[in-house]
Amino acid sequence: MIWIASLAVALAVACSVLGYACHQLSQRLRREVEAQAGRDALRDQRIKELGRRLETYLEGSVRMGEDLHELRRLVAPLPDRLTQLEQRDPHSLSFSQASRLVGLGASVDDLTQSCGLTQAEAELVSRLHQAGKDRG
Repeated sequence: MIWIASLAVALAVACSVLGYACHQLSQRLRREVEAQAGRDALRDQRIKELGRRLETYLEGSVRMGEDLHELRRLVAPLPDRLTQLEQRDPHSLSFSQASRLVGLGASVDDLTQSCGLTQAEAELVSRLHQAGKDRG
């Protein structure tokens, strides 16, 4: 009967040790779950931040695309305009000839009358010539 009593004590000790081990594992699992929840919250916050940044980049790309489209629209007629300028009345003087006249002392009015330039074109040629003289 003593061996039954000692077996009962051994079984009680084993149950106590097992209960303690289960308690320790339960606490460890709770700490791990809390730590994982913290990591999940940080991950979710980072994902939201990256989503906001991506949205900002996408908006910038869309604006850049719109600006590029607008530039293409503005630049598209330039080859035709250049062709028109090249096919101007051959009797009118070219811009390079107008520049030479400015170098000889021609006024803006002289350029508009003799070269067929508009007032703005004549002023531009005159200012460009003056800027070239100031640098040199």
